[in-house]
Amino acid sequence: MASQTYAMRKAGLVRQLAAGQGPVGLRKDTSNLFRDREKGATRRLDVRDFNHVLGVDPEAGWINAEGMASYEDLVLAALACGRMPAVVPQLKTITLGGAVAGVGIEATSFRHGLVHHTVQEMEILAGDGTIHLCTPDNEHRDLFFGFPNSYGTLGYALRVKARTLPVKNFVRIEHERFADSAEYFQAMARRCDSDADFLDGVVFAADELFMTTARFVDGVPASSDYTFEDIYYRSIREKQTDHLSTHDYLWRWDTDWFWCSRNFGAQNPLVRKMFGRARLNSRTYTRIMRWNSRWRLTAALDRLSRKHRESVIQDVDVPIEHGPEFLDFLLREIGILPVWICPIRTPQPAAAFPLYPMNPATTYVNFGFWDVVKSRIAHSPGHFNRLIERRVAELGGIKSLYSESYYTREKFDALYGGESYRRLKARYDPQNRLRDLYDKCVLKK
Repeated sequence: MASQTYAMRKAGLVRQLAAGQGPVGLRKDTSNLFRDREKGATRRLDVRDFNHVLGVDPEAGWINAEGMASYEDLVLAALACGRMPAVVPQLKTITLGGAVAGVGIEATSFRHGLVHHTVQEMEILAGDGTIHLCTPDNEHRDLFFGFPNSYGTLGYALRVKARTLPVKNFVRIEHERFADSAEYFQAMARRCDSDADFLDGVVFAADELFMTTARFVDGVPASSDYTFEDIYYRSIREKQTDHLSTHDYLWRWDTDWFWCSRNFGAQNPLVRKMFGRARLNSRTYTRIMRWNSRWRLTAALDRLSRKHRESVIQDVDVPIEHGPEFLDFLLREIGILPVWICPIRTPQPAAAFPLYPMNPATTYVNFGFWDVVKSRIAHSPGHFNRLIERRVAELGGIKSLYSESYYTREKFDALYGGESYRRLKARYDPQNRLRDLYDKCVLKK
């Protein structure tokens, strides 16, 4: 039914876009952006109905879905056919269109790149009100390659067709501990050439670094459950080997939002039982975070304690040979632990994606760190985030834009393809119905 009504719903959205004046945004139920925005008079396009999985072809190896389809639904549809999306971002509420317009990563990225590297075609409603079928080799290939990291400022992905991978029923997990960061990142670079299906890691301390390798298997003696009382990230330090169903492995981080559920007391056994299995997930934590952002409860508590706080929620990609340098900086200057580690190799010429340029000859490693830095010293706004931005740039890396950014416009343009972006904007949104990328990601307009 969804595929039969898709054309009708597309036409309705085009009419919505043409019906008014002024800047346009999306009306949707979820968001995985971590930056507050100024309240404006932006018109909202209601895209909530574009949330269907339209088809899975296990033989051809693709999944076809609407842009607002969540990865929770994509995984269920694909697993039913013995497949999985080639890259499954860590949180169930992330949408397919959002992962392409932003940057999506997970433990298959050492072989398959980022989510946008797995895309075969897209239908995009551009700011000029027209819908374009975009592929790597048709007349709209500039929009195909320019859409990733555009965050809805060039158009909205109404439908995306992406690659899938074959799966088995279970995943065998092996955790390997290292005490030296240079040895750790060298070993991870070598492991990228192995036959592993998944590869990531966690840093708990300067001398406690874990690399996790996982492979599909047909059967296991027993499988663990990290959806309620037990916590996955703690198991990394406790078990050398582990087993999960493929479904549970793909969502191993969602139950506790990696380890960020501790900020809500959800790792206390009693509080955990009060939450209940059904509410231990990123969807619940996001709602609590949005509520706190609106009412600023934690900010008020910090004022009472005379502490200054800065939210540092970042994912950055650094060439793996500079991994030890960046980790040393991160632990010394920022002090957030644990840190998620995920290697990335791009499977096609990544320079073709001008708004998120990565060298295809380079293995990168993603550092994910998400917490609040508290200090009794009143730093200038964005002090710690600015330190991170400078160090990432110095090391030849790049950072995701889903959270706070503080670049000057000139630096932003140099890092994120400003000239290419302006050409795309002129062709696909000449009336500037959609926001400017810098205004949205840095100025938060």
